[in-house]
Amino acid sequence: MWNEAQLDEALSTPSQALIDDLAKLDGDIIILGAGGKVGPTLSVMAKRAVEASGVDRKVIAVSRFTDPFVVALMEKEHVECISCDLTKPEQIAQLPKVKNIIYMAGRKFGTNGAECETWEMNVAVPAYVTQHFGDARYVVFSTSNVYPFATPKSGGNTEDVTPSPIGEYAISCLGRERIFEYAARHFGAKVVNFRLSYAIDLRYGILYDISSWIMAEKPIPLTVPAFNCVWQRYVNEVALRSLFMASEKVENLNVTGPEMVNVRYAATKLGKLLGKEPIFEGEEGERGILCNAAKCIRNYGYPDMGLEEMIEKQAEWVLAGGRQLGKPTHFEESKGKF
Repeated sequence: MWNEAQLDEALSTPSQALIDDLAKLDGDIIILGAGGKVGPTLSVMAKRAVEASGVDRKVIAVSRFTDPFVVALMEKEHVECISCDLTKPEQIAQLPKVKNIIYMAGRKFGTNGAECETWEMNVAVPAYVTQHFGDARYVVFSTSNVYPFATPKSGGNTEDVTPSPIGEYAISCLGRERIFEYAARHFGAKVVNFRLSYAIDLRYGILYDISSWIMAEKPIPLTVPAFNCVWQRYVNEVALRSLFMASEKVENLNVTGPEMVNVRYAATKLGKLLGKEPIFEGEEGERGILCNAAKCIRNYGYPDMGLEEMIEKQAEWVLAGGRQLGKPTHFEESKGKF
């Protein structure tokens, strides 16, 4: 069983492949929106990989930094931090202009009822950022929600499927992609849309959501029958390595695990480990937001932790009373109301 420090260590340890890649990178790295769910361990991984490469290169993390746990981690790892509200163009104008941007800023949770704030964060802020950084290289964190629903037997949406987002959150995420596409076309920016489908960190994620329902004896909805998920260490590494995939033609990259995981299967496995029988609700649906990650796996290999181990780690974390972030994924939402 990991404690929180060991979890952060597991999520932020770079591979030799990443170290070698960053040794060849031109310019410094800035991570915008570094204080969210994925950003802290990604920032630490970037810092460690750069140090291990022996190249004199800055790694700068940018956020409002309101979470004391994140601040403590950044200080412990000596990551250079800049406090900035990205909704304020005058604050963005003070940021150092660097060549490599990991763009992680965005709004999802609580979108329903706060639509205008969602559009500001997901569409207006990218416009402010690209006006400032211009022809930089951007890895743009996006989401599988830009795709239409798919059936498990379809194999999942590939990158060449035309986006068809459902609900204002998903539409605003496509808007974010389009702003960066505009920057590529008009400013010479190099862009990869990093379409992530459900990272697993143990403190949040689909497996945590299902575990919490089981422990609370709350019915697990089956309307969305299956999901993708992926170990967050792999997400961090692929995000940094995909700086080299960014192109003026704009690349799209689905980032998730190789499986399409049946909800009933995952809940049953977790229930056995947690010592509680899961309760299910409703008829099993036919479609969900499902991705095909073959392109990602071809370029960067398989995730270093598979589904069964993630399920085991998640159960251990929950039984030990591990900290949770209080940010449900809403993966069961089938009408786009996040």
